[in-house]
Amino acid sequence: MPTRTIPRRALVLTVAVLTALPTVALAAPAQAASAPPAASAAAAAPVRFVDLPDAALPTDRAPHRITFMYRNDTRTDQTIAPQILVESPENGPFLSPSDIRLEQLGSDGHWRTLWLGSQTGTLYTALIPAKTVLHSHHTLTERYRITVLHSSARGTVEPRIAIYA
Repeated sequence: MPTRTIPRRALVLTVAVLTALPTVALAAPAQAASAPPAASAAAAAPVRFVDLPDAALPTDRAPHRITFMYRNDTRTDQTIAPQILVESPENGPFLSPSDIRLEQLGSDGHWRTLWLGSQTGTLYTALIPAKTVLHSHHTLTERYRITVLHSSARGTVEPRIAIYA
């Protein structure tokens, strides 16, 4: 019987979206209760991702800044969500959320620690809280700080943008 392998990124995306869907359905306004749950849940899923340049996970224990930009070159506003993936090496050992600290620079100038999910060796930030509307021909600039807490941690930092319909 032939076997297929599912790319780790696709699996992480699927798990992240499916995990967020029940939360979206429970938080829906009361007037939307008459709509079928599948219709409202499907609207919450990203339609595609834009991968941004990746980098090796720093191996020292110093904080390292990650800055990336995404420009909406379309004629319409886009609902987007920035996301950081930290991929483990293909042959392990797999990273754990306790191996790194990921912080985001807020609009108030303070760093806030982000929660990291973990699935099949990939750490990821949540999409739903990061959703924002990016106006036509505007640029989103995101600033993060990553610190490796265990010197044995290895991997790749992969920022991306989720695009919603």
